[in-house]
Amino acid sequence: MSRNNITDKSHKVVYAPSCFMVDTYCAKEILAESFQELAAEKRIDRITITEITSNCGMSQPTFYNHFKDKYDLIVWIYIHESDEIMSKIGVDGYSWRDTLLDGARYFAANREYIINALRHTSGYDSFMLYVQKVNSELMLTEVRKKLMTEYIPDEIYGMIKVYVYGTVHHMLDWLMGDMVLPPEKVAEIWEHSLPEPLKQYLYD
Repeated sequence: MSRNNITDKSHKVVYAPSCFMVDTYCAKEILAESFQELAAEKRIDRITITEITSNCGMSQPTFYNHFKDKYDLIVWIYIHESDEIMSKIGVDGYSWRDTLLDGARYFAANREYIINALRHTSGYDSFMLYVQKVNSELMLTEVRKKLMTEYIPDEIYGMIKVYVYGTVHHMLDWLMGDMVLPPEKVAEIWEHSLPEPLKQYLYD
């Protein structure tokens, strides 16, 4: 995430000069960093909207102008980070293999935050379910680009769902269990697990 904001001596997130005229994107980033800062010290399910806004000098109405609740914010953070990775596909030789490696590195670098989100969200707001939905849509988007149509054959759709389900659960075991592997090895496992019929859509 780009760091447009700064912190004061109490380590609270405050407006950077470029954000006094806060646009939607900048406001979301400020709120996201405030939330992640709080999540480094507190269970996600116990963080309040008041704490998020007070931590960065914004108002609650401003928060609700951008997010319906903190779980909506969690989803935005993950989509934002994932989009930054996916947007590089095809640029300077950046490939699907690179997305897997950068994804694994992102999870490793943000391990404590991810574990907090996995442990302290549940039901409809489960972070694991959000990750599965986002990852599925990211893969479906890449397949649609290659097919040049919105229609995805049922067989391909099913393979994507099974692959995403498996890799997300493997990520969970890797971060929360006794599995000691570097991100490079995890990305290699994910790549080797990709069903053969999907490779034609994800690799040139």
